[in-house]
Amino acid sequence: MERRSQPSTEAAPSLTPTRRDELLDMLRKMILIRRFEEKVAEMYTRAKIGGFVHLNIGEEASIVGMLAPLGADDYLFTSYRDHGYALARGSDPKAVMAELFGKVTGLSKGRGGSMHLFDASHRFYGGYAIVGGLIPIATGAGLAINYRDTDEVVMCVFGDGATNIGAFHEGLNVAKLWKLPVVFCCVNNLYGMGTAVGRASAVSEMWRKACAYDMYAQRVDGMDVLAVRDVAASAIRRAREEKEPTLLEMVAYRYRGHSMADPARYRTEEEVRWWKERDPILGFENQLKEHKIATQQDVDAIEAEVAQVVAESVRFADESPVPDVADLGKYTYAESEGN
Repeated sequence: MERRSQPSTEAAPSLTPTRRDELLDMLRKMILIRRFEEKVAEMYTRAKIGGFVHLNIGEEASIVGMLAPLGADDYLFTSYRDHGYALARGSDPKAVMAELFGKVTGLSKGRGGSMHLFDASHRFYGGYAIVGGLIPIATGAGLAINYRDTDEVVMCVFGDGATNIGAFHEGLNVAKLWKLPVVFCCVNNLYGMGTAVGRASAVSEMWRKACAYDMYAQRVDGMDVLAVRDVAASAIRRAREEKEPTLLEMVAYRYRGHSMADPARYRTEEEVRWWKERDPILGFENQLKEHKIATQQDVDAIEAEVAQVVAESVRFADESPVPDVADLGKYTYAESEGN
């Protein structure tokens, strides 16, 4: 059997083939995710947001890089660490924040909260709270694409902990067996809740797990937005043109605990400091400056714009109404046309 799974051997990504406006848009999305999540943390401590909240701070390059080559008609499924994905996919920051506040103007009309964002207008199908639970659903979407004989692609994003779940192996097996256009994306932030990857998985390099299904696989630096973009573009092209699935592993790092309730005492200050020195946003900013693509003034302008967007999202969420108690049973079942 041909072993297609292999680590990244591609050359370092280049800035030159990419238009300036595309690069600045990627930087803007990364900064938006960072500032939005910092504000979410603040709102959580002020009791504006309840329930469990899982932040994307530190993982911005993986998010923006993965989604950059995804087409408008392609599908995106994510796990519960989903705020950044909704923002990068194009969801209105006001609607995202309102959902976190539990307001009726939220993406899921205040019913889902942090872990259950959903935006069908951008083909963003969730926020799933069960570890690995989204993988069979995303795989099924790939089967639907083949059944309809269309050329969309499914991107399925999950954490390293999900690779130890039976649904992961079932999903990859079916996707390869039936040649489904699914790009499985594992964001390996090195910890499953508070447990280091090496203590939970016999194979700590997640891309290697694809070899059991004779599937293309690649590992990439998840702190490098252009590196992620390039491998994601290749996987998406393979899915669209060849109907072949891929497993991608982005090695990134979350700066905060698993959730806002996690003090993250299982990590050393030295480890966190080492990763922060490789900050994906600062690294990308410096890269753009070195190549004369952006100036500090450009970065300052993006920061100012993002600050206004985030402030407006909080104001909107704060002023929006909570769901009416009379509508408690609404949306429990899908309504058919005419009912």
